[in-house]
This record gives sequence, C-alpha cells and structure tokens, in this order.
Amino acid sequence: MSVMQKVFANLYQDSVSLMQISAQLNKLPGIEQASVVMGSETNLIQLRDAGLDSGCQAGPNDLVIAVRGDEAACQQALELAQQRLTSKPQENSSDGPRAPQLVSLAMAAEQQPEINLALISVPGDYAAAEAIKALHLGMNVMLFSDNVSLEQEREIKLLAERKNRLVMGPDCGTAIINGMPLGFANVVKTGAIGVVGASGTGLQEVTCRIDQLGAGISQALGTGGHDLHEAIGGISMLHGLEALAADAATQVIVLISKPPARPVAERILQRAQACGKPVVVNFLGAAAEEVARSGITVANTLADAAELAVALLNHQATPVSVAQLPAQHRQMLQQASAQLPADRRAIRGVFAGGTFCYEAQLLCQQQGFMATSNTPVKGNLRLEDIWHSFGHTLIDMGDDDFTRGRPHPMIDPTLRNQRIAAELNDADTAVVLFDLVLGYGAAAEPATELLDVLKQHHTPQGPVLIAHVCGTEADPQQRSRQISALREAGVLIAGCNAQAALWASEIAGIQAEKNGETA
Repeated sequence: MSVMQKVFANLYQDSVSLMQISAQLNKLPGIEQASVVMGSETNLIQLRDAGLDSGCQAGPNDLVIAVRGDEAACQQALELAQQRLTSKPQENSSDGPRAPQLVSLAMAAEQQPEINLALISVPGDYAAAEAIKALHLGMNVMLFSDNVSLEQEREIKLLAERKNRLVMGPDCGTAIINGMPLGFANVVKTGAIGVVGASGTGLQEVTCRIDQLGAGISQALGTGGHDLHEAIGGISMLHGLEALAADAATQVIVLISKPPARPVAERILQRAQACGKPVVVNFLGAAAEEVARSGITVANTLADAAELAVALLNHQATPVSVAQLPAQHRQMLQQASAQLPADRRAIRGVFAGGTFCYEAQLLCQQQGFMATSNTPVKGNLRLEDIWHSFGHTLIDMGDDDFTRGRPHPMIDPTLRNQRIAAELNDADTAVVLFDLVLGYGAAAEPATELLDVLKQHHTPQGPVLIAHVCGTEADPQQRSRQISALREAGVLIAGCNAQAALWASEIAGIQAEKNGETA
C-alpha cells in the first residue's frame, strides 16, 4: 500500500468506522439508539435533537459515545465501543524499521512528496481549513465532510482554481480515482468512460450501469451537491470536464447533476461542446431543449446516461430509453397487482439514495402522480410529518432529518427497514418502492434484515414490492446474490432506479383504473 493510500485509509476510516461502530451498537438487544461521533458543535446539536445528549460538555477533539436503552445493554455497548476503538489493525511483520504513523497532511507530504490527493473527513467546522492546507501542499482534495458553508466552499475552490487542483466536495461521498473506489463507491471495470457527478448515488448508478453493460470507467469525479450553485459556478465540474478532456484514456464523458443555475449550465455546456470528445449530459429534470446542442447527447435518466455513453463508445445506434415501458413489463405488473384490493392506491418510496428519490419523484410526476416528500422536487409537496406518509409519498431516508445521531441508511438500514414495515402495514399502500445500494461503506448484507421484515409484514394481498439494486458483481455484497435473496421473498427487481419508478407508477395506474379513475 502506498503512502497516499495510507493517508486515505487513516482519514476515511475515522469517519466511516465511527458510523459502522454506531450501526453495530444500534443492533445490540436492549439498545434504543446509539451514536459514536466527534464532539463538534454540529454533532452535539444533532445528538440533542436525537435525544442522546443531556448536557454533554465534550469539545471538538473529544469522542462522544452516546447510548440509550437498558442499563445492562448500555454498559455492554460502551464496552464494545471502547474495544472497537482501541483495537489495533494487524500489521505485516517486517525486519525493517516501522514507518512513523502519519498524523497530518504535511507529514504525509514530507514522507512521500508525490502524494497528490487528500481525502478529508473531519467535522465540518474544521474541514475547510484542512482542505486549504492540502491545496497549499499541492494536493487535490476529496472533501467527504459536510456542513461547510457556501462561502467557505467558494474560497476553497477559487484557491484550487488558482493552483490548478481539483476539489471534490464538500459532501462528496463517491469517487473512483485511477481504479480506486473512494467513499461510497462500487467495484467497476476500468475503461474509457469518464464521469463527473454532483450526486453520490447518481455517480454510483451511472458507473455501475456502465459496468453491467460491459464497459468501464476511466475516472469518476464527484463535485459535491452545491458545486452547480450560482455562488460556486460549477468550478469542480468544469475542472473535472477539462481533466477528462485531456485524459488519453477517456473517450466519452458523462456529466450528471440536478439542474444547475442557468448561467452555470450554459458555461458547462459551452465547455462540453468545445472539449473535443462526445459528452452525455443528464441534468435531472431539466428540459431536453435547454441542454441539447451539437456534440452533446441528452439523457433523460441516470440509466440512459450510462446506456448512451456505452453506445457512443462502441459506435452503436442510440438505445431505447429505459423510460419506455415494454408490453411484457405491463403484463407482469398486471399479474403482480391482480390480487390488490382496489382501495390500495398509494406509491410509497423508501430510499437510501437521495438522487434515487429525486429521480423517482420526477418520473412519477411524468406519469401523472404527484407525491409528497421530505425532499420534494418542484411541483411536489413537502410532507408535514416525515414519520408518516400521506398519499403518494417518496422519502429520502439519507436526509439529515433521519441521520441526526444515526448512521446513514446505506451503513445501517434499521430505520429504512422500519419505514418499509410501516408502509407494508398501511392499508393505503399499493406498491412499496425501494433501493438497495451496495459497495464499499455500505452494509455487508443489506438484504438480510430486510428479508426478516418482509416475512413478518408482507402478505399475498399486501402491496407489490419493487426494488432496484445499485451495485456490481465485484462488490463485496455481490449484486446477483442480493437480487436472488429479494426475488425469493417476492420482490420485483428492476434493472435501474428509473425503471423501478415507472413500474411503481404503472401499479398505481392499474389501481386507479380499478376505481374508474385516471392518474
């Protein structure tokens, strides 16, 4: 392992291992809730909001282990947390002197000057300062941390622009650099398609779909969710686009994000036109006529972006969009919903991926189904009580409201599974739509606990179950194994998130017809 990889492992492990320890503690019998976090002001506020802090005086350099539950279970949880935190990884024996432990970016750069990437995962209060240090040391930056203000992000990225360095983030959860997955990323084949994405799960969907189609990824660069904001100006996406345009290994480029600010979109599209390589653009929800121009291929969905990129790479005809529902799929869905009582009408989406929730809302809208959500797209309504669905409801379980004091649902799916159980028991639910996200950082066996929930709460006359599994065969969880387990439980498995949303809309349409209604 190179020193650069060691720096990445140390910085990233601090954040994700704490979330994984939290997830392990939450699964202990007798524990109502547990969280292991650094004592930053933001984290302490989140602990208070989650009911886990009764006046903790921790400082930003302190580690907080907060548990609630039975006294004996809490004691067990504290002991387990301390054991996990103090255990040392096994090291290969060597007759030579041990390398000193790297405790700062400056020390890493001094030990091995060729290091050119720092992955920063510290509380948001300190993330900007660390990113600036890394840039001054000549490094590119992946900023996994969130809670960085727009003003700080702009300062960091303007500095990066002056130094000709790339900043991925803040709140950049996914990247693949020179074949190395960073953050929540998947194991995909190396190839000739480069991707720049403002969304973590969107980036995962496109890279996994490209892998499933037999092609591979040259680089996958994240930008963070605010990069396309007018105040930032798309600095990271523009830098990533230019880097891929200059990369001899990249033959096709894919750009994905929610709709950027109009001036930012124009700047990006102009650069894309002039880059000299075919570019596929998926600005989720943007009108195709606002994006289309010579040299740019517009994709309607995340999956379409992957399909189009592979077709361009292989000089093939434009593939049919996944947004078109074949007749055999309609027949399958008719059969699946045949036993549903007419009064079950609602689509209930429960997502770990925020972009999957966003795309599903857009596609359901296009089919005539407006929904409520905790993260509504334009035209949808905000859910008044995020813990209880109303009508058609699509929920992003990875949103801050659900992760305060808890790990993300991709790491610990407990809350997600509880929400699915609630939707199954709701007499209004016609179809439960959900995602399963695989890869590094995600739960080791994401289907296992969910299957127990389905056995307890799903009946033949209950809602239709539709899922989409985002991952690859090379992922630690193995996509085909997760799909097989879900299918055995009666879940319909769509090939991509967009297809799953269209299937759910078709079920809702069938139920509307039973009642003599239209969508």
